[in-house]
Amino acid sequence: MWRTTPFHRREEGGALDEDAPPDLPPGVSADEVQHASDGAGPLFHRRYGALVREPRVSPEELIARVAGDLNAVTPTEFAVFQKVHGEDQGMRVGDEYVVRMAAPWDGPVRVVHRTARSFRFATLDGHLEAGQIEFRAAPAPEGLRFEIESWARSGDRLSNLLYHKLRMAKEIQLHMWTSFLERVAKASGGRLTGGIDIHTRRVE
Repeated sequence: MWRTTPFHRREEGGALDEDAPPDLPPGVSADEVQHASDGAGPLFHRRYGALVREPRVSPEELIARVAGDLNAVTPTEFAVFQKVHGEDQGMRVGDEYVVRMAAPWDGPVRVVHRTARSFRFATLDGHLEAGQIEFRAAPAPEGLRFEIESWARSGDRLSNLLYHKLRMAKEIQLHMWTSFLERVAKASGGRLTGGIDIHTRRVE
């Protein structure tokens, strides 16, 4: 796969007390949530980050735009978000989506946290991964910074084989989220600068 955006990748050992996923906020339903502790294999705490110069929107406006139409910035050759619970417009805590990918990759998620500058999903039963993933935007001196941060283990032993041992799912995930960041930068009206930072901490 040909790409022109440079990657800056770092991987190091982590520790459970520093790299565990956040607790679910009070009042959020834990029904069918697939916690990281339910998964198999190592826990991966990963952060993808991109600096966007000269955006034409604020971090709040960008998050609202992304949350309002996830498929507008998702590389649909990898995945399509289908809302299965919640109002058609916007995104709220409790909304649920299924991420449609080539079988057996479909992954149900629930919105468990939402602010003006961020939203976070928890994986549900049957997802390829067990854990959480957060999307957020913040102001930066040069413009704004957009990050995707995840805390997850493989959902089961087969998923662990595909992700950790054979590395197939890992590379698909890498290209999906880096493509997502490139599209977010374009949606902001700005330009992605300095490439994409990918920092991984692995907890055995």
